[in-house]
Amino acid sequence: MIEAFETFLAVAAAGSFSEVARRQDVAVSSVTRKIDGLEAELGSKLFHRSPRRLTLTDAGEQFLPRARHILGELAGAKEAIHAGDAEPRGLLTVTAPTVFGRRHVVGALASFLRRYPDIEVDLHLFDQIVDLSEQRMDVAIRIGLLPDSDLRATTLAPVRLVTCASPAYLARAGRPASPLDLLDHACITVATPPAPGFVWRYAGINRNQPLPVRGPFRTDDKDGMLQAALQGLGIMHIATWVVCDQLRSGELVALFPEDAEAPASPGMPAIHAVRLPGRSHATKARLFIDHLRAEIGETPWWDRLLREHRASAVPA
Repeated sequence: MIEAFETFLAVAAAGSFSEVARRQDVAVSSVTRKIDGLEAELGSKLFHRSPRRLTLTDAGEQFLPRARHILGELAGAKEAIHAGDAEPRGLLTVTAPTVFGRRHVVGALASFLRRYPDIEVDLHLFDQIVDLSEQRMDVAIRIGLLPDSDLRATTLAPVRLVTCASPAYLARAGRPASPLDLLDHACITVATPPAPGFVWRYAGINRNQPLPVRGPFRTDDKDGMLQAALQGLGIMHIATWVVCDQLRSGELVALFPEDAEAPASPGMPAIHAVRLPGRSHATKARLFIDHLRAEIGETPWWDRLLREHRASAVPA
């Protein structure tokens, strides 16, 4: 029965008997027999079958989350039985946004693997939101405001935004005295509408509504924004975790540093680690999330370093 459940989930994800057979290196008839047997056991058809398409029936749609939950609970039970008797081992799959993953997840994974040498990690870096159950991911790092879902979320750090520019740009264009002056400057913005929480908004300015800043350069890539700012193309509004090093080195200058010091509030975007309840490898997922949270720190290390830098730069 367990194999039949696993085959059902694989076929539902692939949308093809032959594709599942190819991946599992078995005959197509072996896959169809398992599905036929499961349908007979349940007394209901799970798939609409046609020469061109294979889709879930209404019964299949209803059964899909239950099958995932049953297999997840079984895997979690097995893992819990062995957790107290042995060091955690086996594969952990993690996904993270590209730039954050390169800068902050890879280093944490390196120390995590040194601490747990019997664990292996597959890290997938891309900016699209993935379905954890379909992609068989154990942990996902997500940045922003989380929608309501059945995922278990752990907040790792608030996202603090800083408005900054290179000394070369400020020498050429002048330094804005207030956020309203940004309307007369070249601003580096995103090429698609920004997510809520990442707009250029300042307390008490423009009735607390987003400022309609503009500029000749737009990109959705955070590293691209950073390089453009370093080249003097304009002013950008970006998370401190992206530009901590450049602000400390003086390659970039914070224009309104007090904004990055504002206390975190429930409506602020944040960095989260999410996992699917009942998913197998739950113990390893929790261990990694706890490790990553400890590596970042209660006050994120990038914000702590910026505060120390600003404090040291204030004349005695």
